[in-house]
Amino acid sequence: MTKPMLLAEFTRLPPATRAFVLDGLSGAIDLVAQAAPETHRFLRYQWFAAALAAYGGSARTILVERDGDAVIALPMVRFGPAAARLAAVPGCYWPFRSFPASVDAGDGAFDALLDRLGQEVNALRIGPVCDGDPSLQPLLAIARGRGWVTLDRFVADSYVLDMVAAQADGGWPRTSTLRKNRYHEKHLGEHGVLDWRFLQGVELAAGAFDLLAAIEEKSWIAARTDGRDAKFTMSGHGAFWRAATGDPVLAEMLWAALLTVDGAPAAFSFDVNAGTLKYAIANSYDPAFAKQSPGKLLYYRNLVRAMEDGIHTVDWGAGDSGYKRVIGAEKGPAIRDWMLVRPGLPALLGRGLRGMWERSGQRHAAPAVDEVPPPGL
Repeated sequence: MTKPMLLAEFTRLPPATRAFVLDGLSGAIDLVAQAAPETHRFLRYQWFAAALAAYGGSARTILVERDGDAVIALPMVRFGPAAARLAAVPGCYWPFRSFPASVDAGDGAFDALLDRLGQEVNALRIGPVCDGDPSLQPLLAIARGRGWVTLDRFVADSYVLDMVAAQADGGWPRTSTLRKNRYHEKHLGEHGVLDWRFLQGVELAAGAFDLLAAIEEKSWIAARTDGRDAKFTMSGHGAFWRAATGDPVLAEMLWAALLTVDGAPAAFSFDVNAGTLKYAIANSYDPAFAKQSPGKLLYYRNLVRAMEDGIHTVDWGAGDSGYKRVIGAEKGPAIRDWMLVRPGLPALLGRGLRGMWERSGQRHAAPAVDEVPPPGL
C-alpha cells in the first residue's frame, strides 16, 4: 500500500508570472486599480478611455498576471513616426500620468513587464509623475539594472498640505483666518444670496460641469490665454472630465465645491478624492467678485469639509505657490517627465539626447530621487 504524502512534503512552486499585450484597453485595468495604493485607485479603465476620447490615440495594454491574477496594467498609445516605436501612458496632465500596479506586484511582475515592453517599443514616456510614484519606481530600478536608459526632465515642485499636522499645530484654519473670511463673506453677500454647494460625479455629469465652465469663461484663463488649459470648457479639457464620469466608481471620486451668487456661478474648487488624499485639480472665480476673494472663501470651506470627511493630505500639484503657502502647504516631491529607452541602439541615441530632454523641461530644482515616498503615503 502506497503511503500518502503529507502536505508538508509537497514542493510549493513559484508563482507563474506572464506578461502579454492586448489591443485596446483591458477590462482588467479596474481589477488592478482596486488593488493599487489608495493614491492610484482612480487610474481605472474609464480614466484612460476618457483620455483616448478627449485627446485621441489608439491604445494597447500590457497586462501582467501572477497565477492568473492581474497585478499590473500598462496602457500605452503610440506617438511620433511609426518606425521610431515610441509610446506614452495616456491620461490627464494632473494629477499625473501613471499606471496601476497592485501593492504586492513584486519585482518578478515588473521584470515581466519590462521584458514585454522591450518587445513593443523603443522608448516609453511616463509622466508627469511625482518622485516616488509607486508604479514607476520599481520599474525604473529594474530598467536601470538591465541597461535601459532613463531620462527625466523637471516639470515643477508640488505643494502638499498636511492637514493632520496643521490641526495639531495650534488648530487649522486659524481663528484669525476664519474672522477675515467672515468679514469678506459679509461684503460678498451684498452682491446677492450666497449658496455654497458640494457636488460629486453624478451631479457634475448632470450639468454641473457647465457651471464650472461658465466660471472659467469669465476668469483670467479666458482673458489672458487661448483657453486650451481650461479644465471644463469644451475648448479645454471638458471632454475628458465629462467622459470620466461614465464610470460610477470614478465619478464618486470627483468632487467640486461651488459658490453661486443669486443663482449665478461665482467660484469653484475641483478635486479628485483618493481615500485620505485629495488631489486639488483646479479652482477659479468670476473676477466681478474679486475684491471679496470668493475663491479663497470657497476653498477654505472645501478644506474644512475635507477634514470632516477624513481627508488627511491635500496635494496641490504645481503652479502658483503663493496662496498655497498661505493656506499652509509646503513644498512636496518634484514632478518629472520620464522617458525609458530600451538597451541597444535606442539607449545609445537616448544618452545623446539626454541634455535636450532635460532642457525641454523647467530649471532643475533637484536631481531625481529614487526612494521618495509619494504624497499621502
